[in-house]
Amino acid sequence: MASVKKTKVGQVLSNKMEKTVIVRVEAYRQHPVYKKKIRNVTKYKVHDEKKECHEGDTVRIIETRPLSKEKRWRIDEILVHATALEAKPQEIEPKIIAEKEKPAAAEAASPAAVAENKPAEAPQN
Repeated sequence: MASVKKTKVGQVLSNKMEKTVIVRVEAYRQHPVYKKKIRNVTKYKVHDEKKECHEGDTVRIIETRPLSKEKRWRIDEILVHATALEAKPQEIEPKIIAEKEKPAAAEAASPAAVAENKPAEAPQN
């Protein structure tokens, strides 16, 4: 009799360990009294032999024999690869600096312009 192994679908949170990734799996259940759907989030340590998972990937994991103290799952398939950042940091930084300088220059000019356009008020006694 062949046993059917459990599978879950989740998102990779971290791949900083050797051959191990942390996968976040969301499950929804209904509260027995109030009938409201409750989100349950569980993090699993998953074996990634080929080191091909990256943060943000959506993966299917399958249960397996105990591989370590906390690892009982392995990567079955990568369903969706995370999109990579296409712009280089050197391309983004000058734009951000320019955007920050524009409002500062506008704020500095506006009080001076307001002071020049208003006639001086005579003190009232």
